[in-house]
Amino acid sequence: MRHQRHQIHYLRTLSGVVGMIRNPEATDSVFDIEDGLRRSGAMESFLERVCALPGVSELMAERYLAPPLDVDALAAMPEGSLGNALAGHFSEHGFDPDYYRKVEVVTDLDWVLMRMRQSHDIWHVVTGIGTDRVGEIALKAFELAQTWRPMAAVITCGGLLRYLLKDPDQMGAVLAGIGHGYQLGYRAQPLLAQRWECEWERPLADWRQAVGLPEQPLMPA
Repeated sequence: MRHQRHQIHYLRTLSGVVGMIRNPEATDSVFDIEDGLRRSGAMESFLERVCALPGVSELMAERYLAPPLDVDALAAMPEGSLGNALAGHFSEHGFDPDYYRKVEVVTDLDWVLMRMRQSHDIWHVVTGIGTDRVGEIALKAFELAQTWRPMAAVITCGGLLRYLLKDPDQMGAVLAGIGHGYQLGYRAQPLLAQRWECEWERPLADWRQAVGLPEQPLMPA
């Protein structure tokens, strides 16, 4: 029975990878990958790594999660603030801030996954990494450097495979994006440890300085 359960989780992960390669915009495939990896040894290493990051254990202990975002309220914040920049991010791309698959928070792992999912777009804004296909892979490289998130490793590798098979002319851009994201993540303070929502009005430039990111982070051309 236990072997059968592992097979089911493996097949769910594999199905998610195939779905992502076929259609990188299919966010359900991304969540299928992560849900399929929940009982893997890699997920245990990920949780161990995250628990050791400075400042994360305190947020984990209190199960700190943000309330639903009020994009209109964020848009009314001062120009140059994190909140205003995040609202512009949602408006520019037409994103739904509540897009992510929810997890009932019971365990420490539940909390980590929910916090990372609800912070995804904040990480895009703070790192300056774009939301196109290459940018999403680059952000996963950033996550991998900071947290060893198994899903980030799978998507980074899957992204490379997808471009190798379907868009080999873009491989240089993909590799450059992965290197850029990983280096940013390696050098920066843990983004998972930040209470972004408590300081929406703080200038984005100040936030970047506080977490060790360049004031004007740019993806390589």
